[in-house]
Amino acid sequence: MTEQPEPRKIHTLSPRSLRGLAHPLRVRLLASLRLDGPATASQLAERLGESSGATSYHLRQLAAHGFVEDDPERGKGRERWWRSSHQGTYFDESLRHDPDPAVRGAADLYLHEHATLHAQELSTWLGTMAEWPKEWTESADMSDYTLRLTPELTAGLNQKLEALIESYRPLAVDADTPNSARVRMHTHIFPTRSAE
Repeated sequence: MTEQPEPRKIHTLSPRSLRGLAHPLRVRLLASLRLDGPATASQLAERLGESSGATSYHLRQLAAHGFVEDDPERGKGRERWWRSSHQGTYFDESLRHDPDPAVRGAADLYLHEHATLHAQELSTWLGTMAEWPKEWTESADMSDYTLRLTPELTAGLNQKLEALIESYRPLAVDADTPNSARVRMHTHIFPTRSAE
């Protein structure tokens, strides 16, 4: 019998926690801790091109809202290591329609920051793909598709894509597996208006 992976810890945003996360540097700090692992405020400052004072302040704000926590397995003396408290964040669409304009503004900022991070990651891939072996450049993908669907069909498509991606999680290999790399996927499903 194969061992099932632990379920991923997902943080569901509330109006309060969204306001605590909705800052460009906080979104980047949390993304860095999730993607690159635990780090100190100084290491994060270097990674992100920020001052350690700014990263330290915003890490404490993220901790106050439950997004990050101390990593007790690391650090010596006064050196404080941080890690993400969760593997993912769930954004409930109702936050964009909250009666409080501050919550709606925070939702808008949060979503735009995520779109910016996705664009930066893709741009970095395009700028560095020549450094990767041919089998990686041939297996990577940057496609777009257009379908005419109803909201219900679109929701179903999104659920099937998520299920397919999650079905690969138990197949993920260790970091020391030869010819393996961390693979990022972005899905963007949204309606558009035609030029007609």
